[in-house]
Amino acid sequence: MMSYLHTIEQYIVLGFTHVLPYGFDHLLFILSIFFLNSKLKSVVIQCSVFTLAHSVSLGLAASGILMPNSNYIEPLIALSILFTSLENIIHSKVNPYRLFILFAFGLIHGMGFATALKEIGIPKEQFFTSLISFNIGVELGQIVVLLLAYFLVSKWFAHKIWYKERVVYPISSLIGCVALYWTIERIFLM
Repeated sequence: MMSYLHTIEQYIVLGFTHVLPYGFDHLLFILSIFFLNSKLKSVVIQCSVFTLAHSVSLGLAASGILMPNSNYIEPLIALSILFTSLENIIHSKVNPYRLFILFAFGLIHGMGFATALKEIGIPKEQFFTSLISFNIGVELGQIVVLLLAYFLVSKWFAHKIWYKERVVYPISSLIGCVALYWTIERIFLM
């Protein structure tokens, strides 16, 4: 049996690496959230709603209460990325309903995390410790992505008149193209 500290460390690292460097789909989703409104407070609130939701569905799926089918979940994850990237192009500000949508997408992403955790395995005697630690790792990974995006891009350019046209639209379009490809691939190749 692993010690609690070792379990905490191991699952925080697993959660973090699920975002950076291995979670390319998660990374693109977080960036899609970021580029609609790159004000840190707004983005942190949106990502926290997303994290809360994926923590709930991950816990339910990892405990066996929910039995997600990855043949449905994986295309839905890709569609959620496509949706948020398109929203960045269509809308100029965060709409009030966005938090509800991010919560719903968080539930879907959490079921995707559950598939990854089932492959790794969660020790039954330290189930909640592992689950909470994994979520902390994911949140830390998201925060690193957000801070990098903020300090590399929006801190310097978000106030420029050309920011949406030269930064948000091209990046969101690229993310949307990747997400569309993944959606098609995951529907027809699973």
